[in-house]
Amino acid sequence: MKSKLKSLKKRVSVIVKDSNRKPFLQIIREAILFWIAKNEFPNFYFGKFLYRKENKNYKDYLSSREVDKITLSKNLHHFQYASILRNKLSFAIYMEKHKLPVPLMVGYNFKNRFFKKSEEFILQNTSDLYTYFNSMFEATGKLSVFVKDITEMGGIGSFLITKQNLKEEIEKYGSYILENDCIHQEVVNQHELINKIYAQSVNTIRFDTYIDKNNKIHILSAFMRFGRGGSFVDNGSVGGFYLSVDLEKGVLKGKSHQLMKHGGGQLKEHPDTGVVFDNYEIPYFKESCELVKKAVSYVPDRIIGWDIAIGSNGPVIIEGNDNNSFITPDIAYGGYLKHPLFKEIMEEAK
Repeated sequence: MKSKLKSLKKRVSVIVKDSNRKPFLQIIREAILFWIAKNEFPNFYFGKFLYRKENKNYKDYLSSREVDKITLSKNLHHFQYASILRNKLSFAIYMEKHKLPVPLMVGYNFKNRFFKKSEEFILQNTSDLYTYFNSMFEATGKLSVFVKDITEMGGIGSFLITKQNLKEEIEKYGSYILENDCIHQEVVNQHELINKIYAQSVNTIRFDTYIDKNNKIHILSAFMRFGRGGSFVDNGSVGGFYLSVDLEKGVLKGKSHQLMKHGGGQLKEHPDTGVVFDNYEIPYFKESCELVKKAVSYVPDRIIGWDIAIGSNGPVIIEGNDNNSFITPDIAYGGYLKHPLFKEIMEEAK
């Protein structure tokens, strides 16, 4: 109860302080109309910043009921594909098998049972874990490895393990790794033009894809996420922010968006580097679009959110998500219900 009150207080504070908000009477009126139109309490009206002046088409945004209708649809999603997408280990193995570009897997663990190539190791404590990673760095010459919980999402259970700070990182993350199931992958060598914006995290583009009723693959929209303040992950759930991407031009558009729980800020430039976002060209964007469509042919779930990193030599698939919340892409697109394909999507969501 206290956490809910704290969250509500935070939202109210963000709205009151937002210099770009509509007049309060208009906000109240629109929230009520959104409530009536969507037949649910207007949490999404506020959470998606529909109270801001530029959002005149507030009824074009998805409600939680509409999101659930899509994500729970057995016509749009199938267990056999979701099982590949939701398990990061099976996803990595499947993508590698079909020679699709993903970060190279160097190992994985099921709690304290660790697997590297054909070898198996039983680790008893964090001291053993330190020895394991230190030996791996010495043998491969690598300076870092990215460890991710096999089933978690939103940056939860994701850790950057480095040779330089190995002792401190094992003390901080070691117990979690030993108590959970994780995949260990090489860190993407990010393109210099993306590093120019922010180099501490792998900054990914989220592409939403849809297979229509005639079996044609479409890219619905795209947005790009960035870390900040030294964070090594770009997820909005841990304080990062995102920007809309122009699908035709392959450039960033306008100001950034940030989740309300992290302040809901809008920025014209990255706060750490000062790089201006609007019209910033994304390298290998055309190749990214082609890669996403190719990936769909191997995992033909009808709606997937793909996370693509831009490596120094081209795009790299980080993961795919069948259980997309649609909150972020809905905001980035400017109201998904105005998308020319969404009428069909809602009809197919059964």
